[in-house]
Amino acid sequence: MLEEAMAFGSTMDDGLGRTVTARYRFARQWALGDRKSPLSSTPALVLLDGDPDVATHIAPFRSSTDDAIPATLHFESRLPLSPPDFSSNSPSWSVSIGHVLPPSLDEADAGEAAGTAQVLPVSWQRLNHDASLTDPELKPDVVVLVDAVQLAAQPGRLVEAISILKQQFPGALLWTPGLGGPDNLAVLVWFGVDLFDLSRSRQAAAAGVLLTEQGPRHIVDSMDESADMEQQISHWRNAIASVRGALASDQMRSLADRQSLTSPRLVEHLRRHDLLCQNIPGLLSSHVAADFKFPCHSVSVQTDPLITDWESYMTTEYSAPLGLDTILVLLPCSARKPYRLSKSHGRFIRAIGTSACHEVMVTSPLGLVPRDLEEVWPAGHYDVPVTGDWTGDELARIQRMFRVLVDRQEYKRIINHSGIHFEHPSVEVVDTRQGDSAGSHDALERLSEAVRSAVDTFSARGRKTEKILLDNFASISRKQMNNDAWLADMKVRGKPPRYRLERDKNQMALWSIDRSGFSLPKAVIPTLDELNSLPTVHLRPDVAWKGDIFGVLVESFDKSIRAGSDVLVYQNGTVIGLARAHAPAWEWPNTPGRLAKSHQRL
Repeated sequence: MLEEAMAFGSTMDDGLGRTVTARYRFARQWALGDRKSPLSSTPALVLLDGDPDVATHIAPFRSSTDDAIPATLHFESRLPLSPPDFSSNSPSWSVSIGHVLPPSLDEADAGEAAGTAQVLPVSWQRLNHDASLTDPELKPDVVVLVDAVQLAAQPGRLVEAISILKQQFPGALLWTPGLGGPDNLAVLVWFGVDLFDLSRSRQAAAAGVLLTEQGPRHIVDSMDESADMEQQISHWRNAIASVRGALASDQMRSLADRQSLTSPRLVEHLRRHDLLCQNIPGLLSSHVAADFKFPCHSVSVQTDPLITDWESYMTTEYSAPLGLDTILVLLPCSARKPYRLSKSHGRFIRAIGTSACHEVMVTSPLGLVPRDLEEVWPAGHYDVPVTGDWTGDELARIQRMFRVLVDRQEYKRIINHSGIHFEHPSVEVVDTRQGDSAGSHDALERLSEAVRSAVDTFSARGRKTEKILLDNFASISRKQMNNDAWLADMKVRGKPPRYRLERDKNQMALWSIDRSGFSLPKAVIPTLDELNSLPTVHLRPDVAWKGDIFGVLVESFDKSIRAGSDVLVYQNGTVIGLARAHAPAWEWPNTPGRLAKSHQRL
């Protein structure tokens, strides 16, 4: 029972039972109470003194502060959310807020420090001056960013503070008092905020303004509208429902994008958040479900860290399949993914007529996507309007990636069928479009002729189907795993799309179209161990690994773990199995609930 409580949220009788039921980067949906039958979930409201009554499944907490100097924060649950019995225990804590100076005085000492408890008040000064916050034994249930409103007015500081707190206390619920409303809920949840309050809605009601998901607005008299608290709370319900639905369907980025456009300040915060997230290891996923799509419908997606991560990989680590770096063919993308299944790419492939060329797609917002990586995340899972128009940022990214790709490989000729102008000082570039559409008869004829000429000139050799598959699997392995060395001497068997990888007639991997990655059996574990082909997790020597991996079991782990990636599990220095990460490395090991699902055991 103790281990169960620790895995779920707390070892204390008055702790807060919680577990993650949906996650996407910093955004979380937490189930509150017994995970088998939770009583509430986030995002949720914290009721303050004077607030109207709100249903507990939406507002499971209550808080107040006294008039003392410094003030004391009281925080309690309105529901029985404490393990282990979840019957009568309701978490209730009190803690001193301490003296809080304006964030602009970050070099000053605030004097009396804030207290430390399961509810942890934090200010910008405390983040800068209180070394006790870095204590690994400090594991609060709720973190309160007490000067969030002031931080929001200073460029970059709000998202920086939230990022620091999420990484330092990944298992805690985060509350930003006075900052949230239906008009910014999705954006704040995207940043990592879990709890909100009605402060701004009460101010809006007094001013005759409605806070809606589309932004604040005055009431419309002709529609018999009211700005009273009943209507304000109705908009909260709608906003919370939208966010919970987006979290469940992995559409939080799209929802946050749309909501940010209601305010220039929200756009600023979102862009700063994107830039900050580019430097956080393990934040992004390595695999996604087959039906997951990354929405690229707005210009703001150009700053998303996923795009930067793809460009970084392509320009610093990617290498073309061995022997396929003589002739480069640049092709336009298609709406259908993977590209090869589209009608347009069917025509391109027939026109090219050989497997001796390295085919690379020119696309927005990823820039360049090689054919050998067209199935993996995010290349096989993005939606973008196909209009033929390019922004300056898109063109700049494409040209950067093109220059690096050509410089890193040994291409002797470049055949450009993309419609975008490319040139290189040392490699001939043949334009086969010449102003025509990519699928026109004349353009396809020029493409065929250019390929035939290049193949003859450089004696390029085609590849058999098995070699093509092994080349693709090697590229995918280098992208999703630590290396492709484990694929040595493999044979490809089976029928498309479910290929088997075998060595000495023993199955070593199965290609899974459901995750655009490999499904790994027990037989390959010793090879993966020997060649260091996967990130690792080391379990404590004194625990028995009976189920999935929870934080209480973990001794150490690789900081490179991404959600969806396979990990090798070790104990006492010996590999004992495989697991599949549900949580990225920044959450390990202090997030309640399952961090990785048991996959294979030796």
